[in-house]
Amino acid sequence: MDNYQIETAQNVEIYQNIANLGDRILAFLIDMLIIIAYGLLTGIAASSLGLGRENEWIYMVVIGLPIFLYHLLMETFNNGQSLGKAAMRIRVVKLDGSQPAFSNYAIRWLLRMVDITFTSGAVAIFSFLFSAKGQRLGDIAATTTVISEKQKITIHQTLMASLPDGYQPKYPQVTVFSDKEMQQIKNIFQKAKREGKHAVILALAEKSSKMMQISLDEKPYAFIDTIILDYNYYTQQ
Repeated sequence: MDNYQIETAQNVEIYQNIANLGDRILAFLIDMLIIIAYGLLTGIAASSLGLGRENEWIYMVVIGLPIFLYHLLMETFNNGQSLGKAAMRIRVVKLDGSQPAFSNYAIRWLLRMVDITFTSGAVAIFSFLFSAKGQRLGDIAATTTVISEKQKITIHQTLMASLPDGYQPKYPQVTVFSDKEMQQIKNIFQKAKREGKHAVILALAEKSSKMMQISLDEKPYAFIDTIILDYNYYTQQ
């Protein structure tokens, strides 16, 4: 459950990196420390004012309300990030990759009591582990998830590929692709090979050949391998 794929209205496929459980727990702990520190500091400051019991509502407004609304306000006005999430470079987004509306934030905040507060996070963890898109119950109801903004690029995942000595390209039409498009082709191809998804590779080969305006006259595996090498040949010249 490292990423999930979405397709935009323009038929562009995008992969979102799902925030892992460790990052979400650390973000939660950072937020808890911030809330505790705020409560202690404002409590000490308020008590030094010597307000009588008839003014206890002031304590509730100054201390309790910001703590109660912390996650809702931070995510709404800080582009889907609490301070803990910002520190861990994770963010709340809608499943289509767009920014959530206030209603989305409000739904996941309300269900936070079930997910985390009343169950000490057990429901959230259980839901996350069994969700293909890294969602707790609040996310499922709000059609949101939490993504990581950290780059997870390895040498194996980069576009560059070693060319054999004297390599002769087969498809000059491969230059119709951009670097980003070819990187997506390579990523999808490698993931499908690892998972044994032959139908995905066939569909990828057919779609690629159609974009190149050529007929698919070789096996899909060999075809994708060839166009990746050809693209490197032409772009490295």
